[in-house]
Amino acid sequence: MTTGPLGQGFANGVGLGIAERWLRAHFSADVCDHHTYVVAGDGCLEEGISHEAASLAGHLRLGRLVYVYDDNHITIDGPTELALNDNVAERFDAYGWSVDDIGDVANDLDTLEAALLRARAEEERPSLIVLRSHIGYPAPDLTDSSKAHGDPFSDEETAKTKELLGLPVDETFWCPRTSWPCNRSTVPRGRALRSEWAARLDAWTATCPVRGRARRSRVTGMGGGTPRFAPSDGPMATRKAIKVCLDATHDGLPGLMPGSADLTGNTGMALAGALAQSVEDPGAAWSTTASAKHAMGAVMTGMADHGGTLPVGGTFFVFSDYMRGAVRVAALSGAHVVYSWTHDSIGLGQDGPTHQPVEQLAAIRAMPGLRVIRPADANETAQAWRIGRRTRRPHRARPVPPGPACSRVHRRPRPRGRAPRRLRTRRPGRRAGPGDLLATGSEVPLCVDAARLLAEAGTRTRIVSLPSWELFAEQGDGYRAEVLTRASPCCRSRPPPPSVGSGTPTTPSASTTSGRPPRARW
Repeated sequence: MTTGPLGQGFANGVGLGIAERWLRAHFSADVCDHHTYVVAGDGCLEEGISHEAASLAGHLRLGRLVYVYDDNHITIDGPTELALNDNVAERFDAYGWSVDDIGDVANDLDTLEAALLRARAEEERPSLIVLRSHIGYPAPDLTDSSKAHGDPFSDEETAKTKELLGLPVDETFWCPRTSWPCNRSTVPRGRALRSEWAARLDAWTATCPVRGRARRSRVTGMGGGTPRFAPSDGPMATRKAIKVCLDATHDGLPGLMPGSADLTGNTGMALAGALAQSVEDPGAAWSTTASAKHAMGAVMTGMADHGGTLPVGGTFFVFSDYMRGAVRVAALSGAHVVYSWTHDSIGLGQDGPTHQPVEQLAAIRAMPGLRVIRPADANETAQAWRIGRRTRRPHRARPVPPGPACSRVHRRPRPRGRAPRRLRTRRPGRRAGPGDLLATGSEVPLCVDAARLLAEAGTRTRIVSLPSWELFAEQGDGYRAEVLTRASPCCRSRPPPPSVGSGTPTTPSASTTSGRPPRARW
């Protein structure tokens, strides 16, 4: 995996462990029966995300997780004692992990193997092997030195080290021929094991084709029909509409695993009739990570990269700042995850200004590789979920993690536009009423109401709902011209315009002397 900043890989490993146990609970050990190994350093354990993830792993008692803590006591700035004096063994023992402190044996292969075998035998708890090592060993001048952390060895130091190891000094890359037969003997063994497992998987898949597709990561393109909402259904917050969508598609998406960091009910992530994942029920449909938003994001990345699951994580939009590092890694690596950020407007009721996302929307939209969708009503929420669960691109291309941003404010569903059905269901940006403004999310109904007031005053306007800038930017000039006025620069192959809902004001023309609708100017 591409782990990225310190601590991400630690939490990714927990996600891999959750996915493995969940799949094993559904498919049996015949087709999913592996261990997850993680090598972590001092920096990984210093980052706060390691606490969040380790606490969750201990709580869920994730056996088959084997972590090796490379305790070399060195950071870039110098010894770890400059800022760290934790007792790691006691810390992880308190989390409920199985801890094996094997001491200063980094070069003792027999002791290392014995410790790994003990950890493999642990089925009820995650395991941590604390291993004292010496960075730069056996370089005569750089062993246990912070300079060995990131600086390349000089030619002189490299030559000295090779002499100590008995390696040819004049060879840039050298491998003893005596090791070749041993290495090559693993190839046929691996092929045989792989073929045996593939045969078991094929036989099992034939008896359960839907679950088999989920196990092979083919979770997209399935699921029930996208829900439709009518104005007669009454006002509905988009955070509640996403729950209706999840419930409607759950039976057809066997790998669907929604969850939330302490806000399951608030974000609509609890599936109808589903239980929370626990030690007693490891195959439950949804999970919670307490208040650990950052760990939730990184755990989701691990689950997605494992395959066979479609993780959906919900929390308040303002908390996207907490999980930003994990979101960025998922966007860069193309992990198929869905973030459902709710309470995305200033209408948050009793929560107040500390929970109001203002700059978060602009910051998230600036992240490369992330597709942000801000639905205006329940129908646009349904389309956002449709895009999210089918966001994988053709073979060999990276998926784009979608981030629907849903509101707490109740809005009445608007009728679908008069565009062809293909455009209504597959294209972002639809006409929401008369007007001359672009808007997103919960601000669309406000702009529609404003357009009515302007119309009563004699000023005609046109409103366009633009749920996703990224999707709109991918469309051709013809579709842009159909959605917007042809004079708008948005009709040409340029980035999409600012949105009323994003906090960046638009500047429509105020001239109405010609009797024609004014054109928007950006």
